[in-house]
Amino acid sequence: MSLLVIAACLAAGGLIGFMGGVLGIGGGLIAIPALVLLMGMSQQLAQGTALIMVLPAITMAVRKYNQQTRIDKRVAAAGAAGAVLFTWVGARLALGIDSGVLRRSFAVFLFFIALFYVWQTWRAGRVAASKQKRKEQGATQTQTQKPARAAPAFTPRRASVLGMLCGTLGGFFGVGGAVLAVPIITSVFRLPQTMAQALALSMVIPGSTIALITYGWAGQANWMVGLPMAIGSLLFVPVGVRLAYKLPERKLRACFALMLFATVALLAFES
Repeated sequence: MSLLVIAACLAAGGLIGFMGGVLGIGGGLIAIPALVLLMGMSQQLAQGTALIMVLPAITMAVRKYNQQTRIDKRVAAAGAAGAVLFTWVGARLALGIDSGVLRRSFAVFLFFIALFYVWQTWRAGRVAASKQKRKEQGATQTQTQKPARAAPAFTPRRASVLGMLCGTLGGFFGVGGAVLAVPIITSVFRLPQTMAQALALSMVIPGSTIALITYGWAGQANWMVGLPMAIGSLLFVPVGVRLAYKLPERKLRACFALMLFATVALLAFES
């Protein structure tokens, strides 16, 4: 591999790491379509190669998130335990199907996740506008109004079940476990966006390790491309995480949705 290609991989890894740190997705959603489109890799090889970059970037991002707000280690560990076996199952399934089918499945999955984020952002905007309007009108809650229903607690048992689902998807698509976990944690358990991103990434670290071993064992990981991308990513993940804590939560969700739609567009172009 030439020095120019290595430099390009370092730069690409830096950009992907920064964006992954901001959005809490580990960067794999950006790396996979880029590897297929720019380097002509099959979907399976792109997923395995992206995992080389994603795994250290996720670990770095979790460390930085934990410095900002302490992660509930019991919940994260339970989710990770639930994900480990199911990640291997998902990876084995992905290695056994046609690359084009896998790519189209990946695009459909991301499209619906992006739609969910658009709805969630729109709903949050309506709620905020409604509260502001009531405040301006001087409205107060009366005794006849029903109090808001409390969100269910995100317990280790629930995290374990979520980890099983996310592990299967993460193994099948190379990434995606955190992408699914974040909207579930924010909408069902109503945790803040940044805390949801921190917990989701914590849960997928062991499973991502299993997925990388599985893809690598099958010869579906290019280490000469993945390693320089990983180095570049590690340098810029902390910058992205710091920015994530400065952005308003609605804008962070909107950025997440836009990134997913852009990824779907890339995958459709590749098809």
